[in-house]
Parts: sequence; C-alpha cells; structure tokens
Amino acid sequence: MSNLLLIIPLLLLLSTSAPPSLGLAHQSTSISAFRQCLQNHNHSDAVLYLPTNSSFLPVLNAYIHNKRFIGPATAKPLAIVTPTHESHVQATVLCAKANNLQIRTRSGGHDYEGLSYRSPSPFILLDLNNLRRIELDVETETAWVEAGATLGELYYAIANKTNTLAFPAGVCPSIGVGGHFAGGGYGNLLRKYGLSVDNVLDARVVDARGEILNRSTMGDLFWAIRGGGGASFGVILSWKVKLVRVPEVVTAFQVDRWLDQGATKVMISFVGEYLGRTKDLVSYLSRSFPELGFREVDGKEMSWVETVLFWAMIPVNKPLEVLLNRKSEPSYFKSKSDYVTEIIPREALPGIWDALLKVGPCFTQWNPYGGRMAEIDTDEAAYAHRAGYLFKVQYYVWWVEDGEEAEARHVGALDALHEAVTPYVTKEPREAYLNYRDLENGVNSVEKPEWSKAKVYGEKYFKGHFERLAKIKAEFDPENFFRDQQSIPPFPHSH
Repeated sequence: MSNLLLIIPLLLLLSTSAPPSLGLAHQSTSISAFRQCLQNHNHSDAVLYLPTNSSFLPVLNAYIHNKRFIGPATAKPLAIVTPTHESHVQATVLCAKANNLQIRTRSGGHDYEGLSYRSPSPFILLDLNNLRRIELDVETETAWVEAGATLGELYYAIANKTNTLAFPAGVCPSIGVGGHFAGGGYGNLLRKYGLSVDNVLDARVVDARGEILNRSTMGDLFWAIRGGGGASFGVILSWKVKLVRVPEVVTAFQVDRWLDQGATKVMISFVGEYLGRTKDLVSYLSRSFPELGFREVDGKEMSWVETVLFWAMIPVNKPLEVLLNRKSEPSYFKSKSDYVTEIIPREALPGIWDALLKVGPCFTQWNPYGGRMAEIDTDEAAYAHRAGYLFKVQYYVWWVEDGEEAEARHVGALDALHEAVTPYVTKEPREAYLNYRDLENGVNSVEKPEWSKAKVYGEKYFKGHFERLAKIKAEFDPENFFRDQQSIPPFPHSH
C-alpha cells in the first residue's frame, strides 16, 4: 500500500498524593463490598459484569479499537458497570471511592492509548454505552446528547429531522461524544464554526462527591471540560450543544496528486468540504489556490449528512442507518501529533517525504486552522491552540502482525518520522492534541503522581492553561480520585 499524506484543507469553509491501591489478596473482598455498596444505594439493577461472567470479555472488548490493548498482557477491570440511568453512575463513583478502587470511564473506546478502559491499578470500568439518548429540538437548534452516544448517532438524529442543520465534530462515526467533545472535538467544520466545545451550551457531570452538576452549578469546571478532557474531573453524563446552519447542498472533494520521491511515489490527497455549490468553489479556488488545478468535475454535490459518509469513506448512496454502527474492526495502530505555526520551507519537504516512506503503512494528516478558530479567544475554553496556528498534524501508523517485535518496529519508525519534522513544529514545549493521546508525551504514576511529571505532558496538551486546570481540579477533586497516567493532578499548595 502506498504511503499517504492526507491534507484536509478546511479553509474552504467560510500535593498530588493519591490513595494506595489494594493488594491482590484484598481485591475479592473489595469487589464484594463494592457490589454490596451498589445494592445499598438501591442500584442493584445497574448491570454488573465480573470476570466469572461469560459476557465479561465480550463486553470489555466490544469497544476496544486498538488491538495493542486486547489480550492477556493488558490488565483487566475487576468489574464492568454498564449504567442505564444517571444514578447508577453516581453510585459507581461513590462505591468505588469508598472501596479504594479506581474507575475508568469509557464512552466510545477510541482513546488512542486505551486509558478509558485500562489501568495499572485495580479498577472498575464504567462503560457508558447504554447512556446514549439524544433529544433534538430543531426549533431552538439545540440537542442534549448523552455521553455514550456516538457521533454517527448524533449525525443520524440531526439528518432525520432537518437537512439544514449540522454539528461540528469528528469524521469517525463510532467515536463516543463523551471524550471527543471534552478533548476539543476537531472536525471538518472547524474553520467555519470552531470546535465541538465551541458549540457546547451546557453539560451534566458527576463529580468526586457523587453529585450531578450542570453549567449553573459547576462554575469554572464548565471551562475546564471544554478542551481539558473530562476524565480528570468527573464523569460527563451529557452535553447540550448548539447546532449550526448549513445549506441544503454542499460540496465535498478529494483531489489526489503524486510526487516522485526517488523510485517511489508519494500520494498527497487534498480533501475538503465547501458549504456551497461546486461552481462557486471552482471560482474561489482558481483565485486562492490555482496550483491545485481544481475542476468542476472534482467536486461532488451532496447534503451535509452525505458528507459524513464521504469523510468516513462510506459510499454516499448507503442508507443512513450505517451511521448507527457503533463498532469498528480493531487494528494495531499508534499515533502522534504536532502543531505548526510557521510555514515549512519547500526545501524541507523531500526530507519529510523520505522519512514518511520509511515508516511502512501510514498516513500523515495536515488539518488547516484559521477562520473561526483564529477569532475565538484563547481563554474562552480550556482548548488552547487558537490564533497563530497554521495547521495540526496527525501521524498514524498501523500494522497487522502480532507480537512485541512488530509493535516495536512500527512504533520506532513512527518515532523516526516524528523526529524528522522536529525543526518545523512548535517547541518548548512541543505541543500535542489531547484526543490524539500519546503516552510518549510523558506519563505519571497512578499511585504516587508527581507535579513535575504532570507538567511535562500537561503543558504539551494545554499550554498555559495547565495550571488553571490543575487549580480547578483541586477545587472539584482535591483527593485526586479521578486519575490516570496522563491526568491533571490537583495544583499543589507548595506552588
């Protein structure tokens, strides 16, 4: 398979201490106490799966998309809770905390490093896949979306009610809205309408006390969960979002170009979406990007929801019910990310192409910024990468071979590509996108987290917002109950 450089030109759219973990000898007792606690909260009807249940592994693996984390080498939860009501989530938080058990919260399972369903310490998996109700109001152009719903389900619900409203979010239909929105929510409407979190009006969150907060009661936490991730602060139950207006007919396109790189060709795809007719797009591109040689035949006119299929590489004549498919075939993969603020010199590109060719099956995706993103104040939400950024880059490698040697070889090649572009991306720190999680950005101990280690990855993901996020963490979760290898710890008093 040829190496692919994917460029999506969306510019066409006008003390940190934590309680110790339990030893193996105490885990059975702890789970028994956890179950009894759920019953004491009158929530025995919350579906609980134990490793002895025949359904345990199918439920666990159903929403694991990265095969690196399927198998005996990955620590399994002590139990899986699949709540069907908000109160089940409250009880799970309270009972896990009372029995010194961590929780991992999974909405769609697309965390690139699997931190939503794995942990080095004893934990309960809180799987939100049953909390996926969507209430859409076309008149007010708003929707309440539960955290376990997928992007595909949201897009389907919108398309079933109207063909002139949309929502700016990602292109993979099986992604859960819970984590996607909390990390920012990048999508192909970014230059016109910003991120998902720029169109969030309200949220419902279970905090470390087991209480449900909304925008009027959570204060600065509403700022934090819009780009700062949700897993450090609580369990996001649902989002209220503002839908955005789109014309009945829009244009999608993919224009492929080939570069000779020695004996090998590199394919560059210019993929985009324009909120208007193809003829208008031709006129625009002939002025702004004549080098592309865009022709009217290159554009495909369709409805907005059909562009959802287009971006997901699903034939646009497929029934929309395909968007309701919550699962995808797992594969081995690893991803990294960068932000670029200065134009990469033309003479530097051959070296990048050479590094790309050495990786094997891979792609790099360059997502232009600007437009609405440059207009939104950097401090409007926790997501910090706004004005001044040219584009975001994702590097993505996949493989089919099993085993540690294959993983080390492919990840090593990806690291070499990442190293090759070092001179042309942000520095001190080298910034990264939270939703393209990468543990090579730094990790912390789950048992004894350190502030100095948290700053390493925290400033890469959140820049100058990291300390504000840590202070909000100290207010809402001072005991650091919600934590993982890349979570935000409470701001230490010594600072």
